[in-house]
Amino acid sequence: MKHPVDVHVGKRIRHRRWMVGMTQQQLAERVGIKFQQIQKYETGMNRVSASRLWDIADALEVPVSFFFEGLDQKRQKPEVAGAVPADILSDKEALELVRSYYSIPETQRRRLFELARVLSDAS
Repeated sequence: MKHPVDVHVGKRIRHRRWMVGMTQQQLAERVGIKFQQIQKYETGMNRVSASRLWDIADALEVPVSFFFEGLDQKRQKPEVAGAVPADILSDKEALELVRSYYSIPETQRRRLFELARVLSDAS
């Protein structure tokens, strides 16, 4: 049975790996393990040891605490209908949207941002 903390840590590993554009294979090579083990960590199937989490944090250039961010919020706050989930960037579509957004030239990005703000206020 998967422990909720292991699942959360795994999602944060996947989230950060996606954010830096790294594959499971690349992360595994940097940490010195097989990519299948990264898959198991990311799904929460296998628990990440403290020393391995330290190595993963180093490879992904984040503090170890990054993997535990938002854990208390999940325990304390049930999701409200229509609210944005705390781990929104663990969603592939949302991440792709953010990457695409930042690839747009700044002046056009500002216009797109303002349009999105107006559209969201209208609903």
